[in-house]
Amino acid sequence: MEALLSEISPDDLQKIVAGDPKELDVHLRLVERDVSVEGCEVRVHCHCLTVDGNGRVKPRRLAEFMRDAIADYAIPKTRMEAARVRDFNFKSSSAVAALHNEAKGAFTDLAKTGEGGEMLLYLLAERFLGLPQVLCKMDLKTDSRMHYHGADGVYASVSDEGLLKLFWGESKVYSNPTTAIRDCLSSLAPFLLEEDHEGASRERDLVLLSDKADLNDPNLTAAFKRFFDKTLTQSNRVEYCGVALIGFDADFYPNDDAKAVADEISESARTEMTKWLKNVSNRLSEEKLQHFDIQFFCVPVPSAEGFRAAFLKALGMEE
Repeated sequence: MEALLSEISPDDLQKIVAGDPKELDVHLRLVERDVSVEGCEVRVHCHCLTVDGNGRVKPRRLAEFMRDAIADYAIPKTRMEAARVRDFNFKSSSAVAALHNEAKGAFTDLAKTGEGGEMLLYLLAERFLGLPQVLCKMDLKTDSRMHYHGADGVYASVSDEGLLKLFWGESKVYSNPTTAIRDCLSSLAPFLLEEDHEGASRERDLVLLSDKADLNDPNLTAAFKRFFDKTLTQSNRVEYCGVALIGFDADFYPNDDAKAVADEISESARTEMTKWLKNVSNRLSEEKLQHFDIQFFCVPVPSAEGFRAAFLKALGMEE
């Protein structure tokens, strides 16, 4: 395959999405998808925690599911593929296991970490939307206790018109949904709004995309990187979009001693969505983001602090 613009198709990018999309349904129940907001290009999706046969929600199982996928998130695709090939050739699992442990070591043990939200955003972007991650930022960290500066993830698709749609990711997991919406869209705004120049918020990530993008195929990766070569007209064929996630406390989950009913949780979430959508609409207007393609996830949880603590515990780190 030659590195030409016309040879990057939507199917090319779909083939590098990692993981089984159906596995999401074990832990997250879809309440609504593709909900529109009047006057905006945003599409809102809502997921709640699933309920088991005993009427319980299982945030710790969600955290363990997230932990089990961290190598796909934190290790570049070519390194993962090389490890899989080595294990297959030697009838082993040690190479992939080593990368999983390496990935765990890249996560911070800070109590207020936002990396759980970033990991959940990754899983929903790839497995729900089919948007592959094209820049593995965790691989760039030099200190596990520091957060990488830049977007919370970079994902991509190709439009029917041949535009590369670059989705800048932002996630916030707070107790209050209004605050989460405000801070999430405020953080996302510079990546979409700023004029392209050397001092733009997105510039460092763009430079990294031109050098570190990894699509698990050398020819496809070379074709992809041409979009970030400022000497080529293809660099004018990139559309900036957003993919955002907010997690927040929801009081419609039952207490520990009460049985949950999945349909009741979903119905309560639909009722509450009226307020969330209004806040999203107001903030999009405030940030001047109405006309950008933004995929926006709402994930109400029993406790935002509990979600963070469960993820740290699943990684073997105590809060």
